[in-house]
This record gives sequence, C-alpha cells and structure tokens, in this order.
Amino acid sequence: MCGILFVLYTGIRWEWLPAELGFGSGMTCWRRLRDWNNAGVWQRLHEVLLAELRAADRLDMSRAVIDSSHIRALKGGPKPAGARSTEADRAPSTT
Repeated sequence: MCGILFVLYTGIRWEWLPAELGFGSGMTCWRRLRDWNNAGVWQRLHEVLLAELRAADRLDMSRAVIDSSHIRALKGGPKPAGARSTEADRAPSTT
C-alpha cells in the first residue's frame, strides 16, 4: 500500500517507482491498486473512515465538496443558452 500511496502522492509514473524504497515494482503496485479498486476495497475503506469520523464527532461537512467524481451525474445540467450541436456540422471523412 505504501508504494501505491507514494505514487499517488508524488505523481510519478508507476514504472519510475524506485525499487530502493522497498515497495515492490511499480507494475505490482499498479496491479494491486487495480485489483483493490475492482474489489471495492477503496470504497469500503472510505466508508469505514467516514463512520469512524462521525462516531468521534470529527466530521466537518462545512468543508465538503461533492462533484461527479463522488456522485454519478445522471444527465448533467442544462445546456447554456445558444449552445448548438456540432452533429450537423461534421466534415466528410477523408479516409
């Protein structure tokens, strides 16, 4: 997990994860992140942490920000006035 957190925190590429740090290869860390994400580990961890904070009365919702990365946006918002589709303006294919 430390290798995953290191890459996510620093923003380095997975393949550049230094072996000297002892986290394993970047590819191994990436595969674990993928597998844990698919298994719902991160979602469950998030839920447990929120429950712990709520139980300790340490959850400050005045600073919460909700966006489409947290809640699925079903159809999006209204289109701005004057917005038009580009569907009819497509150029013919040249291939």
